[in-house]
Amino acid sequence: MTNRFNEASLAEINAVMERSLTAFQEYRQISSDDKAVFLECIATEIEALGDALIVQASAETNLPAARLTGERGRTTFQLRMFANMLREGSWVEASIDTAIPDKNPPKPDIRKQLIALGPVVVFGASNFPFAYSTAGGDTASALAAGCSVVVKAHPAHAATSQMVYEAIQTAIAKTNMPKYIFQHVHGSSFEIGKTLVQHDATAAVGFTGSFAGGKALYDHAAARKNPIPVFSEMGSINPVILLPDSVNKNAASLAKQLAASITLGMGQFCTNPGLLLTVESEGLHSFIDTLGNEIEKVIPANMLHAGIHTAYDNKMHDALAQKAVVLIKHSSVVSKNIEALPTVATVNAQIFLANPLLHEEVFGPYSLLVVCKNINELIAVWKSVRGQLTTSLMGTDQDLADHPELLQIAESIAGRIVFNNVPTGVEVCASMVHGGPFPASTDSRFTAVGIHAVKRWVRPVCYQNCPQQLLPEALKNENTKRIWRLVNNEWTKNDVEC
Repeated sequence: MTNRFNEASLAEINAVMERSLTAFQEYRQISSDDKAVFLECIATEIEALGDALIVQASAETNLPAARLTGERGRTTFQLRMFANMLREGSWVEASIDTAIPDKNPPKPDIRKQLIALGPVVVFGASNFPFAYSTAGGDTASALAAGCSVVVKAHPAHAATSQMVYEAIQTAIAKTNMPKYIFQHVHGSSFEIGKTLVQHDATAAVGFTGSFAGGKALYDHAAARKNPIPVFSEMGSINPVILLPDSVNKNAASLAKQLAASITLGMGQFCTNPGLLLTVESEGLHSFIDTLGNEIEKVIPANMLHAGIHTAYDNKMHDALAQKAVVLIKHSSVVSKNIEALPTVATVNAQIFLANPLLHEEVFGPYSLLVVCKNINELIAVWKSVRGQLTTSLMGTDQDLADHPELLQIAESIAGRIVFNNVPTGVEVCASMVHGGPFPASTDSRFTAVGIHAVKRWVRPVCYQNCPQQLLPEALKNENTKRIWRLVNNEWTKNDVEC
């Protein structure tokens, strides 16, 4: 589909960022309750777009209506989740240490809370036109934090992004928010991204996509006179560990479960299980046969766009062409145009360890099974892959009892450890971690999903001997919102006694 939207000029970007900075200064004075109403209004306006939004997104991305309807629901849920977080209020992490005048030397009154960083630039993701794009998790969490937001629309679904932008503009008008608290630019050139990241007004950046794209933005930010944080989520091969007792007892069910996960959405999820690790066992041949048969049944479908299809096709064939890599099965249906060909292959551990190309993500319905001689070789292979969003342990109680050391290894590799389930599917809740050691993300301390995603867009500020009338509401003696506060090292909702 031809992008009918004009590329933003450098002058336009400069004006957008200057307006964003002004809007931020206004927005930070608005109450949390009013911000919550704003976020809820955005959700309502997105829902009001109805079927037209789903039809447009499907036309641009080739994603089915059912998938998009679910993703829209996730997006509006996220917005309302952050609204509830704002109303409850404890997210600011208020901490109060009252003065002790007769201490030697005297201890001053010290109070701390989190405050918004400033204008945030968000880059829309190609594979999630709602949940990780215009009004997705980065935007919702940044607005909740008190930041202004500028979204760079993804060119693969520019019209969908424009529709969501217009819904947000309606919400801005209905709730009397600063006019430019949310802005939107189009463009496909690398120069636009670089200019947005390096503009003096930009305080932080959110990105979901490829390693090359996320790393480029990170480097642009590091090259500034005043470097800023870039929170890039850059994909993952999400190794799944198949332990021997489980394979021997559950070969068929494991294979079917993994085949469905590998091909879900034609593999276009950052949590797709692209690497399977196991040891030689009695059930292995049955597992491989069932896995191949299940993949063979999957009917190819269009990928998001031609660029993603070309990259998948090239990387998949490159992987299969490597020494000692053996094809297990392709789909039995020949793919055409931009349809992805579901594929699984296998290789032994020593070949995998010696060939870094096999460690790279193949974004699509592809997975590589690495067969190891024993658990020590499996651990060596597991440790050889870099930081991941997820890693999964498929094992019986006996497997896990026999190998307690695996949990510590898993903790060092990934942000989310999955037991006896596939990694696809990311629940939006407070306990979710969607991030991981580099290169899964640029900062493993943070998550891109759940209420704690807000922490990417804030910083702590300490107020020493500050007069009561100047303190932020959350730090005053009177706890008007009855939020949880750490007062003299004890959690309480009570007022501070003078």
